[in-house]
Amino acid sequence: MSFSHLGLSDKVIAAIDSAGYKTPTPIQDQAIPHVLARRDVLGIAQTGTGKTAAFVLPMLTMLEKGRARARMPRTLILEPTRELAAQVVEQFEKYGKNHKLNVALIIGGVSFGDQDTKLTRGVDVLIATPGRLLDHSERGRLLLSGVELLVIDEADRMLDMGFIPDIERIGKLVPFTRQTLFFTATMPPEIQRIADNFLHNPVRVEVSKPATAATTITQLQVATGRDPADKRETLRRLLRSADNFKNAIIFCNRKREVATLHKSLLRHKFNAVALHGDLDQSARTAALEAFRSGEAKLLIASDVAARGLDIPAVSHVFNFDVPHHPDDYIHRIGRTGRAGLTGTAITLVAPMDTKSVAAIEKLTGQPIPPMSGEPAARESRPQQASSQDQPAQAERSQAERPHADHNRGERHQARPPRQRHERQPERQAERQPERQERPPQQRPAAASASKPPHVHKPQADHDADSDGSHLPAFLLRPITVKA
Repeated sequence: MSFSHLGLSDKVIAAIDSAGYKTPTPIQDQAIPHVLARRDVLGIAQTGTGKTAAFVLPMLTMLEKGRARARMPRTLILEPTRELAAQVVEQFEKYGKNHKLNVALIIGGVSFGDQDTKLTRGVDVLIATPGRLLDHSERGRLLLSGVELLVIDEADRMLDMGFIPDIERIGKLVPFTRQTLFFTATMPPEIQRIADNFLHNPVRVEVSKPATAATTITQLQVATGRDPADKRETLRRLLRSADNFKNAIIFCNRKREVATLHKSLLRHKFNAVALHGDLDQSARTAALEAFRSGEAKLLIASDVAARGLDIPAVSHVFNFDVPHHPDDYIHRIGRTGRAGLTGTAITLVAPMDTKSVAAIEKLTGQPIPPMSGEPAARESRPQQASSQDQPAQAERSQAERPHADHNRGERHQARPPRQRHERQPERQAERQPERQERPPQQRPAAASASKPPHVHKPQADHDADSDGSHLPAFLLRPITVKA
């Protein structure tokens, strides 16, 4: 099976051949004919299956007829992140080298002036992130009334990043008669609702079970402590001992953790770059280029790099932090094992991550085995016994209680309880002769004074043969008890 039977133009076929591709992927084979037939398409496929080419190739064929007008793009592609948008531009440059099309990239972090200049010349393909696109539209620099084809890529990522309200606003600006292509890797209920609103009698193309990982990826887990320093030490050990290691993407949940881990790896002489949302566009582009070219072996990233980035031949993916959402795990590990290559995904599991790992295993329908020679992660509750340990502890305590009671009974029999009230007269009787024998100058003055009627003298709690001479004088001083 080749691309020739899909209905693509000769120019597109020639570009595919020069790129070295001979056989379409399942999503391309099933989606491209429907796109060329002007049908709405709902495409569901796991990452790394060629979804981008599934809409780029037919768009190039369809755009060979007609021309663009100033500030009125003919087609619109929406991407959740700047990196994904820039990657789609690269696909058009690779497969559209035989076409004379104007492609514009509208993303944040770039001056409005340069983007306005491109829009003024006329754009055949407009690739944009939702926020910057609405900025141009509100300024009156962009008209979407001429859009013939709308592509919403990585729709589930749009949902996670909060772009759905912006997508709905853009949907009202484009013509109702446009053709819509809707691509996603997972299909939660919220995405299904958006798809129902945007698509008209769509063709559903589903080439794999939603939320499944590619079979070319070996998934493993390694147990670590809850201390971040312990996790970083474990990661360094795994990086030094990994089999068939070429390069790796290391994912963290927070931007701050990305920066901290990046500095730590640099201190330990690892060749690493960082990528997260707080970096400016030039720094993000430079980091990706360094990793793609092999100049940097490690890319520490937040989930901004988890969706759709096509970085070829990534041998390993490390989840330094277990993702909070199980769907993000599918996208993260999808950065390896692409285009038929094999890859390894290793997740560092701290004691508090066991529930998140269980949610991932429930979503994927398969367990994540522990790495060979490494213990499996177990849920630990410090300063509190687990429910499995409580019955054993209860049995031990019940077994030990009779012995303790028996020993306690023997002690009570060996030493009978004190009878304070009965022994106090004896103490007083024994002390009085001894105190009378003491010289007057050694006795405290307060002790020899006459006692008032409501005076109580505290008695020391010691054995009967003690004379109390070791007590300080202030304890022997009489006190007045109020009635």
